[in-house]
Amino acid sequence: MTQRFLTALAVSSVSILYAPCTGYAQTFKVEKFDIKGDGGTDYVSVESATGRVFVSRGTHVMVVDATGKVLGDIRDTPVVHGVGVATKASHGFATNGGNSNVTMFDLKTLAVIKQIPVMQGGLDGIMYDEPDDKIILTNHSRPIGTLTAIDPKSGDIVGTAELEDNSPEGAAADGKGHIFVNNERKNTIQVIDVKTWKAVASWPLAPCEGPTGIAYDKASDRIFSGCNNTSVVVDPNTGKVVATIKNGTRVDALGWDPSKKLIFIPNGGEGNVTVVHQDSPDKYTVVDTVATFPGAKTIAVDPKTHNAYLFQPERGPAPAAEAGAQPPAGGRGRGPLGPVVAAWFIVIKQ
Repeated sequence: MTQRFLTALAVSSVSILYAPCTGYAQTFKVEKFDIKGDGGTDYVSVESATGRVFVSRGTHVMVVDATGKVLGDIRDTPVVHGVGVATKASHGFATNGGNSNVTMFDLKTLAVIKQIPVMQGGLDGIMYDEPDDKIILTNHSRPIGTLTAIDPKSGDIVGTAELEDNSPEGAAADGKGHIFVNNERKNTIQVIDVKTWKAVASWPLAPCEGPTGIAYDKASDRIFSGCNNTSVVVDPNTGKVVATIKNGTRVDALGWDPSKKLIFIPNGGEGNVTVVHQDSPDKYTVVDTVATFPGAKTIAVDPKTHNAYLFQPERGPAPAAEAGAQPPAGGRGRGPLGPVVAAWFIVIKQ
């Protein structure tokens, strides 16, 4: 393990909002820290017990606190997508798309314990299902997507479910024996029975397009699905969409603060976060749009501190093409990326 302690550049702004129609008022403070380091990113996750945030960086995972201080670095995680945190077991798990392994590590020391091969491949999403005490993976497998369950103590694979979509995204558990999975291409939620590891229902999410992030609220018994342009709220008793929320584009996660009754929807296309208050189980009010940074499309909310965390590298100009170099076939592909000039760790504080 290599530990790096970096001086961070902090940039702050305050967004004050008033919502007299609901009697709801909130002040958000945004802080940005340049945590340096190489690599792109996908998901961020937070360990509420310690306040540490795990930031995926392509080939490694940076561990950061709320002040932007880098506490550690987990190496050898090729094409890492995200981290699942099982505090009770003292273990963390990182999904590595580059080799279809899950890196299991010690949460206290950050030392790697072992690599767990996942035969289905296509590793992407990951979450800790606390009610069922399982680490849940959502895999972009071919020809169909899969869900994989891992025992957080032993690291053993204990269940696999087949899905109807080869691009499953976020997953959330209700504590009643069900896991809800967003299917990005099919625009559905599938319901997985944790006893049989079988899909028992599929619900269409129209007008949602491209559902990714997801959360379940026990108090109101509602599912929140983050989608491009229009996110949705689903009643798990009927599978019906009961409310819609207008937001931005390039949404790739969703955050939920149950005690504050706030949903955070990151809009990477616009570089902001739509903050939504749950007025009642079927009524939702957009209370602010908080500026973050263009491209920041994933988010994690700490229910203990109420902080929301995002991350996005800022890149400089792409290198000039070499003489005689051919463009991508058919004009497709984004070409070479410029160097990382800043690595923005973003904290939204209430």
